Amino acid sequence: MTPTATHSWRRLAGWATASLAALLLSACAAVPQFTDVGTPRAEIVQRLGQPTATYRLPDGGERLQYSRQPGGQQVYNLDLGADGRLARPVEQAMDPFVFDRIRIDAWTRDDVLRAFGRPARVERVWSFDGDVWIYRYQDFYWDWVLGVHIDPAGVVRKVSRGEERPRPADYE
Repeated sequence: MTPTATHSWRRLAGWATASLAALLLSACAAVPQFTDVGTPRAEIVQRLGQPTATYRLPDGGERLQYSRQPGGQQVYNLDLGADGRLARPVEQAMDPFVFDRIRIDAWTRDDVLRAFGRPARVERVWSFDGDVWIYRYQDFYWDWVLGVHIDPAGVVRKVSRGEERPRPADYE
């Protein structure tokens, strides 16, 4: 390479590095899991924007939910106490340990919404009379889906997990 070309590549690499660093720093400011316990609701909303959903909690508090479904693989739950402050560490709900909380024949559609938010998509299968709510998540760098089978009465009847595979429409 000529000295001029080498200099141009160095400038480009420096610009790219600086841009990436700025992007990462700005992204950290808007990442829910870096919110400290005790942070007031107004400060959370100012930093993260409006939640994708809010839910009343049994203890009089409120859940702010920040979902990245359908394109993303995260759903963050920020539980506020009755005082309007973050009461416990932020929970990333798209986690296999959190999925284990689902209670077959006991949870309802509302319980699923409160825990995981709106699904990435809703499907139907021939072997089940009801909807299958599909949630996308990542575990050990692999892409997976959680299927929550909800019958016509709104009760969870089955949970399934599988590897996420592109649908035929994704190839078009």
